[in-house]
Amino acid sequence: MPFTLAPGADHVVETEVKHSRFIAALRRVDDAEAATEFVAEQKSLYPDARHHCSAFVIGYEANSRVERAHDDGEPGGTAGVPMLQVLKSRDLVDVIVVVTRYFGGIKLGAGGLVRAYSGAVSVALDSAELVARERKVLRTLAIRHSEAGRVESELRARGVSVLGTTYGSKAVMTLAAGDADDLDSIVASITSGAGQLEPAGSMWVDTTVRG
Repeated sequence: MPFTLAPGADHVVETEVKHSRFIAALRRVDDAEAATEFVAEQKSLYPDARHHCSAFVIGYEANSRVERAHDDGEPGGTAGVPMLQVLKSRDLVDVIVVVTRYFGGIKLGAGGLVRAYSGAVSVALDSAELVARERKVLRTLAIRHSEAGRVESELRARGVSVLGTTYGSKAVMTLAAGDADDLDSIVASITSGAGQLEPAGSMWVDTTVRG
């Protein structure tokens, strides 16, 4: 199951290694363009810093996921890739991290840089609020207006998300659940078999918090 940052402000944490400052900034993003904009923001926020290394993972579907890493002047493979590996090891998606480095006068060497950059990301993630993302199947359910209140209450009591209701000749609810078969069974029980579900696609939703 993939995780991402909880909605809200950027998460920023600073660490220090041999007098070099490493400022790790995390943001939840929906596409590569937003990730690129965040890198530019961090560069403008810390214009006198020597490096602004970055990594991001975007896309919940493995076959269409986009991953990128950039060392921004550090020796190849010592910054961006280690940062990316931390994101991947924690099953994170739709997340960009930028680590800004202020050089402290002591060279860290290749191994030291890898540990410093990956460590900066790990420390930031340890204190970030994360949420699991789950794919929910969507169905519409058409019922009589007089039954709408009771049915909605019982659906919610059984863990079914009611995303909205439109009213016409009937009340049509849009429902989200983790398993289509379970949803069919729940609706059949609540409506005594009278409720008819229609497919309405699927969507990714935030679920439990991991922080």
